[in-house]
Amino acid sequence: MQSLLQYISTRCFVAPELREKIEEYFIRVEVKKGEILLDQGKTVDKLWFIDKGLIHNYYYHDGKQISSWFYPENQFVTSWYSFYTQKSGFEIIESLENCILYTISYKNYQKLIADFPAFGNFARLLSEEMLAFLDHFSKSWSFLSAIEKYQLLLNFFPNIEQRVKLGMIASFLGISQETLSRIRNKK
Repeated sequence: MQSLLQYISTRCFVAPELREKIEEYFIRVEVKKGEILLDQGKTVDKLWFIDKGLIHNYYYHDGKQISSWFYPENQFVTSWYSFYTQKSGFEIIESLENCILYTISYKNYQKLIADFPAFGNFARLLSEEMLAFLDHFSKSWSFLSAIEKYQLLLNFFPNIEQRVKLGMIASFLGISQETLSRIRNKK
């Protein structure tokens, strides 16, 4: 819980009353490697904070698994579209390692926002950070070569090759495993 509280407190003031509600509403869960947290076509009602472990978001296109992002420790993860709109999503969320997560329901997340203006500010900052990151990433991503995409991924996630199967990395980059092997050999 300490890393979650620290993450929140870097973005808003956590008064004792807010801390108490965070500790009440965020539930610690242990998830085994390979566990599906969200299946395709479902509406997600949870937001997770990763205390330990690695989470993978992906979807299927023409029967092929496409990796959309990897979330390591000290990050929030959900199907952002589904969580914020409370509509069916298209992503699958799976644990790639045994994980310790802190999860909050959509209802309790909204309750914290309504009851604590400081947490409302945190929620706004979190959504702004995610939107800005996704906007910047998606717009710059389209114009990068495979080598540049690989370098950008390593900048965001330096030890990804030790934690994620190369096939998933290749899928994320939109290249074959053979092309990824050639790129890695040039480093």
